[in-house]
Amino acid sequence: MKTTRKGLRDGELQKDTYGRLTCSECGESLKKKNDPGEVFSLRICPDCGSEWKELR
Repeated sequence: MKTTRKGLRDGELQKDTYGRLTCSECGESLKKKNDPGEVFSLRICPDCGSEWKELR
C-alpha cells in the first residue's frame, strides 16, 4: 500500500480543480476511512478498491 503522495507522483492519483483526490484508472473521487487508533487514514477508490495511506 502506497501513500497518497507517492500515488500522485506515480500518476495513480490526480487532483481535480477543487483539490479532491481521484483515481486515475476509474476517475472516481476517493473515499476516506478514519481509524482513531492510527496515525494515518485510508483513501479508498469505490470502483477498483485500491487503497492509499494519508498521514493526518
